Amino acid sequence: MILEARAVGPFYKNGYLLGCEETRDGVVVDPGDEIEDLISLAGTHKLTIRHILLTHGHVDHVAGVGRACAAFGAPLYLHRGELPLYQTAVQQGEFFGLSVKAPPPVDRFYGECPPIRFGAHEVQAFHTPGHTRGGVCLYVSRPGATDKRLFVGDTLFAGSIGRTDLPGGDHDTLIAAIRDVLFKFGDEAEVYPGHGPKTTIGQERRTNPFLTRL
Repeated sequence: MILEARAVGPFYKNGYLLGCEETRDGVVVDPGDEIEDLISLAGTHKLTIRHILLTHGHVDHVAGVGRACAAFGAPLYLHRGELPLYQTAVQQGEFFGLSVKAPPPVDRFYGECPPIRFGAHEVQAFHTPGHTRGGVCLYVSRPGATDKRLFVGDTLFAGSIGRTDLPGGDHDTLIAAIRDVLFKFGDEAEVYPGHGPKTTIGQERRTNPFLTRL
């Protein structure tokens, strides 16, 4: 699978471009301020972007959604429970002193639409609240393959977890989501967070100070 990640200021949030090497179909995950890099990479890899996928509605994860929709013409996905937060992107930007355009309407809600596929790969969304009410983690798989990739937004980081002091956050709910959803993918599952380097479930289960007691 083609997998590219980019992060730029001011938030240095990871945006992801995924593509099928056989069909050249692809998806974009959490397009933020790095969207121009992702658009350029899609051209470099000659990908047709079929879906734009959001893990949650914080401004750093959605600031580039409008540009992505205009560039790719692909449907936009979100968890329905995250819609109220997504619709406050302009106000969130103002809180940080940033000018953010209102994002476009959501086209499809996870769990209420057909399976999400790009080429030989399939994406499944798992509700993982705690950082926000409607946050999800995206499990990307391919039939017959043993590798597991999780795009977790701000639920889990290398050595840390998502903050829970913002509206909609709850620490106990976040810990439960990590334990009951993410840990079940097994230690070998690769974790691609919204900020910082990739990690694995096993690494976080063994060494993450917020999770070792689980």
